[in-house]
Amino acid sequence: MTQEDSVLDGLVRKRIRGLRSALGWSLDELAARCYLSPSTLSRIETGHRRISLDQLSAIARALGTTLDQLVESADDGDVIIRPQHDTARGLTAWMLNRQPGVVVAKMRLTKPAPTLADALRVHPGWDWFTVLSGTVVLVLGDRRILVETGQAAEFSTMVPHAFGAHDGPAEALGIFDQEGRRTHLRPLSDGEGERPG
Repeated sequence: MTQEDSVLDGLVRKRIRGLRSALGWSLDELAARCYLSPSTLSRIETGHRRISLDQLSAIARALGTTLDQLVESADDGDVIIRPQHDTARGLTAWMLNRQPGVVVAKMRLTKPAPTLADALRVHPGWDWFTVLSGTVVLVLGDRRILVETGQAAEFSTMVPHAFGAHDGPAEALGIFDQEGRRTHLRPLSDGEGERPG
């Protein structure tokens, strides 16, 4: 076993013990839920027994997590969230979660919302955002709504929509489903016209 494997092995054991403790379960309770003996589970947590894949899968399932989450690396590179700049739209976004499904992103908007109806986008689902600083213009069909610092907006994305800055830069925290992420946070490709925020 390499040193890196040894570190990950120790981390997995700490995660098992930490999750069990966070749930308020004794060794006996977790052992019963994953069909292991309490002594086997104790030796797994303390590093006195190798963990088989079958045991690890059963433990993850019993703890309400996934095998991937239980064995993910503790690489420090995963800690830093670097911004993604899209100068064509005047948008800088920080993706605040890496799990599939709903995406949380901090956005800095520097360009105004588009005014042409054909620049508005439609996609299935709902979008939500709260304004951290400045004012965001939310265009919903024919309506232009000013969302100010401290306010939030929720809207059906089946209504043609776009958003942008109003009278200077604005920062917002948005929650998007996968369609919303593709529509609002995907950088423009070469040759593509300007798209709304």
